[in-house]
Amino acid sequence: MTELDVSRCKLTKYPTPVLMAPTEPIKTIDGKICDLAERMIDIMIRSGGVGLAGPQAGVNLQIFVVSVNGTKENAKVYINPEIEVSGGLEGYEEGCLSLPGVYAKIKRHKKCTVTAMDLDGNQFTETGEGLLARAFQHEYDHLQGRMIKDRMGRVQQIAARRRLRELEEQYENK
Repeated sequence: MTELDVSRCKLTKYPTPVLMAPTEPIKTIDGKICDLAERMIDIMIRSGGVGLAGPQAGVNLQIFVVSVNGTKENAKVYINPEIEVSGGLEGYEEGCLSLPGVYAKIKRHKKCTVTAMDLDGNQFTETGEGLLARAFQHEYDHLQGRMIKDRMGRVQQIAARRRLRELEEQYENK
C-alpha cells in the first residue's frame, strides 16, 4: 500500500482508475485508517449519499461506510468486509456518487449479511434488508472494482452512454 494521505481524499468520479480496480485488504487499523473513515463519512454526508467505499475516496483499500438515513450519527465503518447474500432478487433504481446523473434499475438480493472489522479491530456481523442490504452490496461492488454501470442491462447501458461519455471527457480535460 502506498502512503495514505487522508487530506487528499475526495469524491472520485468515473472513469478514475481506482474505481475499476479491486482493492487491497487493510493490514493495520491505525490512526490513519480512523482518519480515513472520518473523512469518508464527511464526503458521504456532504455528497448526500448513504454509502461510500474506499475507491470513491480515491484509495484502493477494503473499507466502506454506510448510513442509510444519511446522518453522521448513524454512520458505520466496515473494514475488510465479506458479504453473504440471500433472499430473492429485487430491482430498484440506484444512483452512485461516483456516477453523477446515472440512474438504473439494478437487481440485488433482498437480504445481505456483512462480516467486517470495526475501527477497534473487532470483528462483527450485521444483517440488513431493504436499503441497508442494497447499500452493503453496492459498496462491496466498489471494493471489487465494479460499479452500477457494470450491472446495467443493455438498454440501460445505451441510455447511459451519453452521460458516461460526458464524465469521461470531464476526466480527460482535468
